Amino acid sequence: MRPGKYSPLLCLAMVCLLAACGISRTASTPINYYTLEYETPRLEKKTVLPYVVLFKRFSVAPDYNMLPIVYRNKAFVRNTYSYHKWRSNPGDMATYFLARDFKAQGLFGAVLSYDSNLRMTHSLEGVVEEFYEKDSDEAWEAVFVLGITLIKEQEPDITRQVLFQKQYRLAQKADEKSPESIAKAMSQAMSQASLLVMEDVYAALAAANNR
Repeated sequence: MRPGKYSPLLCLAMVCLLAACGISRTASTPINYYTLEYETPRLEKKTVLPYVVLFKRFSVAPDYNMLPIVYRNKAFVRNTYSYHKWRSNPGDMATYFLARDFKAQGLFGAVLSYDSNLRMTHSLEGVVEEFYEKDSDEAWEAVFVLGITLIKEQEPDITRQVLFQKQYRLAQKADEKSPESIAKAMSQAMSQASLLVMEDVYAALAAANNR
């Protein structure tokens, strides 16, 4: 065989190899998508307050404003999974579930989503400050930190617009060292945060209603 020429057998082998590469590319590791799942936490029966509360779309800290699950296994480092992602942005999930829980309680005249055009008496702003998997040799845990600001709309005195501002920090241990267990633990943390926020918002508006 002269230099620079390939035998038919070699060409056939190369075609088979390229075909195999094509199959491998389409049979890559599938991506798993996760969401939060939990029953709406229940407050004790309370008097319905005559307010309309609108949930503004929550923002997210830059380190966690993404779909891939973020994990921390040493200080100053944040990494992400390639094949394990959230179904929705952490800020959108927190906004949705908190608004869902508020509506289910029936504590106010109405609870509105951020895309509503109806008028409101109060609005709730939020920022997801931390939303990640924290790894250690002993266990993994879901870390969820949520900042909430309750605002009185149509208040001419700017110093009286903010009724309260608070940070909620939750850390929930995962049952196992796996992304699935982190999704379950994050759901539990969201449930706890939701209950705390509902109690605080109701207390603040009940106090305002009694003035």
